[in-house]
This record gives sequence, C-alpha cells and structure tokens, in this order.
Amino acid sequence: MELLDMVIVGGGAAGLTAAVYARRAGLRFVMLDVASSMGSQLTQTDEVENYTGLGKIGGMELIMKFREHAQSMGAPMSDESVKTIAESDGVFTVTASKNTYTAKTVVYCAGASHRPLGVPGEAEFSGKGVSYCAVCDGFFCRNKTALIVGGGDTAVSEALYLAKICKQVYLVHRRDEFRAAKALTDRLGECENVTCFMNAELAEISGESRVTSVTFKDGRSLDVDGVFVAVGIVPNSQLIRPLAECDSAGFVKAGESGATSCEGLFVAGDVRTKPLRQIITACSDGANAVNSAVDYLNR
Repeated sequence: MELLDMVIVGGGAAGLTAAVYARRAGLRFVMLDVASSMGSQLTQTDEVENYTGLGKIGGMELIMKFREHAQSMGAPMSDESVKTIAESDGVFTVTASKNTYTAKTVVYCAGASHRPLGVPGEAEFSGKGVSYCAVCDGFFCRNKTALIVGGGDTAVSEALYLAKICKQVYLVHRRDEFRAAKALTDRLGECENVTCFMNAELAEISGESRVTSVTFKDGRSLDVDGVFVAVGIVPNSQLIRPLAECDSAGFVKAGESGATSCEGLFVAGDVRTKPLRQIITACSDGANAVNSAVDYLNR
C-alpha cells in the first residue's frame, strides 16, 4: 500500500482549498468525501455577497468554482466516504467506503451539520414541512406562510430569501436582539412581509400529513405551512475525537495553523475552534493547514 504524504477529508470550501495548496506543494495526496460538498452549508446558501472579489454569487455556483479550480490543477479526488481514521507510529490509516489509504498527515475538513431544535413534532415532520435549508426547500412554501427559528446570519439570510417567495414570513428568536450582521438585519427591516418575534421560543410543531401550525412556550399559536430551523451547527468531528482534543461542544481544538493535539493531524473549516465561521475563513484554514502539514513533513 502506497504511503501518501496527505489525505484530505471533506469536499467543502476548506477541503477544496487544501487540495489546491497540496497540489501546488507537489504532495502525494488524495482528497476523499468530495461529494460532501454537495450537502455543505455553502450549497444551501442562496446568495453569497461577502466573498472578496466576487460580489454576489450563488452558493452552489461558488462551490462549483472551487471544485473546478481544484480539478483543473489535477487534484486527485474520490467521492468515497470515510469510515475510520486511526494513527500508529506516525502513520495514519484512513478506511473509506471503497479503499484504505495510509498517509503521513491528514487534513480533516468535515465541516459541521445543522443543530436540531429539539421540540415535539420536529422529527415527525422533518421533510414534511420542517427543513434546515430554506434555499433547498423554500419552494414548498411559495406564496404561503413560513416560519424561521434562529437569530444569526443563517436565520436572517434565510428569512430574506423566503421573503422574496412567500406571502408571510415569521422569524422567531429567543433573545431580544439578533446576532446577525447589521447589513443583514437592516435589509430585514425593509421587508414588509417579515414579522419578528423576539424573546420567543417554540414549544411544539403540529400538523397532520404536513406542518400546519406551531405553538410557542407562552401558549400562543400560529398557522404556518413550513418551519425552517437555523439554530446553529454541530461539528462533524466524530471520526477524529479519539485522536484529537476537542472542546465541550465537539469542535476540534486548533489554532490558525490547524495543528491538533495529535501530531500530523490538521483541521480546517467549521470543524475547528474559532470565532468566525465563514466561507473565506474556511478557505484560509485549508491553506494554513496544508502549509503547516508541509512544515511537519519537512522537519
């Protein structure tokens, strides 16, 4: 079995950038789970307007540009999913759905997943009016009434998207002010069909074959055709938790270098501990992690 310099796990912004930098560094590597980019948070973003130099661009269009760039450089990619990652005597064994790979370093870019709200009816009506992606499923509420739960950039961005296609949009946030960027909340205030409920929390999602209403913890109820949950993310760090130190939320502890507590294992993107999770910082992480891995390989 060939011993590679690097295995990159994950096909989002961080992973694809890592592949570009690994190729430029002349490393022997493979990028796995490339198909994960099609389910990444970036592809679920209707409009990206803060990626430097591109102005406004669709999330799917942007991830495809990243992928085309890596492919144009001949970066070796495989869509097979990763099952386990183990380390012994400085060598990593990555077992995937079709093949097993050995490498001197691993750059882990598995990202994060949507956090569930955790109220009665959420699981029951998932895919039947409950969604975690307005861009993916908003068309089901076209000219209807939609409700979004959350107060960050994602929640407000999804409210703005739904406001363009829905008759009425409700935005529910448990605090008294949004955490989203001011540029987004300013735009939200201009939408006549968006009503915000602050200091409010859902108690239950109800319906028959599909969602028909929600109930608040204070007893109020609203008739809605769809509920979109945007209350944060959960890191996809399960595969490397036995190897690397994580914080209480499961994010892998690593600084700007991407270096973890396990020598040779680097992380990039939303899976690592950091104050700002954006597309541009994920790309930066991917570049930094490969640079750090190259220093590790050359020492």
